[in-house]
Amino acid sequence: MLAIIQYNSRKLKIDLKQPNDISMPLRASKKNVNAWYVDEPKIEPAKEDDFIISVAEGASVNFNNISFNPHAHGTHTETVGHITKEVHSINKNLKQFFFLAEVITVAPETFNDDRVISKKQIQFALGNKKRDALVIRTIPNTRDKLSRQYSNTNWPYLQADAVEFLVKKGIKHLLIDLPSIDKEKDGGELLGHNIFWNTKGKLRLDATITEFIYVSNKIEDGEYFLNLQIAPFENDATPSKPILYKTLS
Repeated sequence: MLAIIQYNSRKLKIDLKQPNDISMPLRASKKNVNAWYVDEPKIEPAKEDDFIISVAEGASVNFNNISFNPHAHGTHTETVGHITKEVHSINKNLKQFFFLAEVITVAPETFNDDRVISKKQIQFALGNKKRDALVIRTIPNTRDKLSRQYSNTNWPYLQADAVEFLVKKGIKHLLIDLPSIDKEKDGGELLGHNIFWNTKGKLRLDATITEFIYVSNKIEDGEYFLNLQIAPFENDATPSKPILYKTLS
């Protein structure tokens, strides 16, 4: 199933039968990926008095309650409402769902006692390409990212000038395989988030950050179309399912 997309002056082809899902599944398990010092997600049957609403318990349907935090428990997409007093819903502000994207792979560098993604690294990987979205895969890239417990690990983060560079390049949608683009414990500064959404000027309400993706090693660096699928939550963030389609010559 081939689709031809007119993108500015270019005609690009994608095969809709070859999606590359870069989301993480959410599981009711201590092995679910986790950050921010919270317990694992819970998926359990609702109860009515002593009756458990589950087919296995004699009910006619399964009727589960789900308890989780989108920021802590898997792939999620967030808007500037994540860091502002005013409520900015991801469901109201993300109105377009297909974007030209570039996948890059970066090995975080040592900086003092941290590991960081620098402006120089992103400049080298992105070059002069103009993209709506950037997908960052960090290495080493092993499947234990799907179940890693990130709390108190001081994960790698983007340096401030790297985020400034992305904004100047016109990147509207930033996706990364870490719990945050910022340092785990930074005293609440959230420099990367604030720069990306321009909180000191006109807010970039249509810009999003997607964290906790997982980009398989089978997916090559390069140009893709991104279908950024979200659940319609009226919240600063929502679970999401980003899908990549390789552009074909």
